[in-house]
Amino acid sequence: MSDSPDPKGSLAALPGGMRDAFGRPLRDLRISVMDRCNFRCPYCMPEDIYDRKFRFLSSKQRLSFSEILRLARLLAGLGASKLRITGGEPLLRAGLADLVGDLSRLGGIEDIALTTNGVLLAQQAAALAAAGLDRVTVSLDAVDEELFRRMSGGRGRLRSVLDGMAEARSAGLDPIKINAVVQRGVNDRHVLELVKHFRGSGMILRLIEYMDVGTINNWNASQTVPAEELAERIHRVWPLRALGANYAGEVARRYAFIDGQGELGFITSVTQPFCGACNRARLSSDGRLFTCLFASQGLDLRGPMRAGASDGELLGLMRTCWKERKDRYSELRATEGKMESVIPKVEMYYIGG
Repeated sequence: MSDSPDPKGSLAALPGGMRDAFGRPLRDLRISVMDRCNFRCPYCMPEDIYDRKFRFLSSKQRLSFSEILRLARLLAGLGASKLRITGGEPLLRAGLADLVGDLSRLGGIEDIALTTNGVLLAQQAAALAAAGLDRVTVSLDAVDEELFRRMSGGRGRLRSVLDGMAEARSAGLDPIKINAVVQRGVNDRHVLELVKHFRGSGMILRLIEYMDVGTINNWNASQTVPAEELAERIHRVWPLRALGANYAGEVARRYAFIDGQGELGFITSVTQPFCGACNRARLSSDGRLFTCLFASQGLDLRGPMRAGASDGELLGLMRTCWKERKDRYSELRATEGKMESVIPKVEMYYIGG
């Protein structure tokens, strides 16, 4: 399985526009609309830290929909053409379909997607699709009921997630992608069960190497199951063949089942970093612009915006931030080792995956 083609494509083929210090363009903007979540996944938002007493952002601290729309419009003018709505859990934000509808009418936006844990998806899928949402990615680490409850911190029901996927498909939000974080000693022995469940379903399972996002999960490299190992394990049961990239900068390494039963992806941030093709920016729910998932700080846009900054002034801040971008954390982790022990990083629930 080691002879797979590089799925990332060439960023050189992308049209001109704003580029960072390494020549990477801005194309993908991930917008967190909510820092709260209705799960307590141990590797992201463990219950012992994020309990009932934990103070999340207040409604006044979070960006309003009009503020999100303004910043998204400006960033679209700088090259962002794909939007992904994230959290926390984005479906906890009331009126989300209204925001999707407004974002869908922005010039230059080609695609709007949503990442969710899926528990509330059944109730909202039809409205989101009608508003202009194109695709949905559901975070689901297990299809075993007991393991699902343990990995979600005892919150939610697996049936609710599966029902949400079904409603999303009925609403036309295809193809649905399922993101599963694989952690050694936790759910790695259930990977074949996951693959069997979604193989032939028309949905695309993507297995993500467990990585050191944030600092609270006390990540250790021994907990990461390399994608190569997973691919070989799956290939022995259901033979795979490598696929090329769908688009320049694609993260997942894509495979097809040789018997025609669909597609499988691997996200290899730890063992095969893809920083060189990263064209993503992240906007937190309180208006900070992050240029890397592993960043320790972001550019405050809410403060200047609420102080009366013009579009031109905000654009100047954004341009400078992106043009000075030199982030390549995963590559440095791979070459220098144990970067997580010396670099504090923003937590995943705060800016999304």
